[in-house]
Amino acid sequence: MSEESVRVRAEALEPAFAEALEGWATRLGLAREGEADFALQLGSEGLQLLQLGLDSPGPVRVDFVEGAAAHRRKFGGGSGQMIAKAVGVQPGIRPQVLDATAGLGRDAFVLATLGCEMTLIERQPLIAALLEDGLARAARDLETAAIAARMHLLQGNAIELMRSWQGEAPQVIYLDPMFPHRDKSALVKKEMRLFRPLVGDDQDAPALLEAALALASHRVVVKRPRKAPIIAGAKPSFALEGKSSRYDIYPKKKLEAKS
Repeated sequence: MSEESVRVRAEALEPAFAEALEGWATRLGLAREGEADFALQLGSEGLQLLQLGLDSPGPVRVDFVEGAAAHRRKFGGGSGQMIAKAVGVQPGIRPQVLDATAGLGRDAFVLATLGCEMTLIERQPLIAALLEDGLARAARDLETAAIAARMHLLQGNAIELMRSWQGEAPQVIYLDPMFPHRDKSALVKKEMRLFRPLVGDDQDAPALLEAALALASHRVVVKRPRKAPIIAGAKPSFALEGKSSRYDIYPKKKLEAKS
């Protein structure tokens, strides 16, 4: 199933959400009925994307208020987390970060929770819609509103947006490209099973890295599976390695606390 051939229809889970759902369907150019591979659904828990068929892994939605995001926000280890160290979070330093491959926004939410001003880019319109909906719900919750206010979403091609960037450059650019896995066990997570037909692999990762290095004022951070090769192009100066992931770090200038 190629990205071009994926069929998606829009569905309201309850009649009360039909009007709002129509707005999403119009924006995203989705049919309201007919054969489809995926359904973008709107209900009381927000917007969700469901792969249809017998082997469906279940619906995926963005939820920053409850569940895993809430648990990590409360018990995730704060600035001691590896991602925080990778982007340069230190006492008195909360860098401005561009997450150019935002996905479902989990890493960006962690960094925003720690006080970083985040700009998020997501190129796949359906995933960007899930993220927009999740941010809107987080903005309405007392515990997450201030965090959501630090997250600013752009939908589009990250390479093009970085090359035509206007205004102050982000201090840190964070990249987590889709990796072309060949091991089927790596697709167990339902998000990966959902993303693969919609997004494909980031064959343009070298161009993504090149654009990031040209734009970032202080550093670029690339998240990779622990044993994956580095992205072709410039070599990272060092890496932080965890159990399953690795952060390749390309420093340009030292991050310093604001006086």
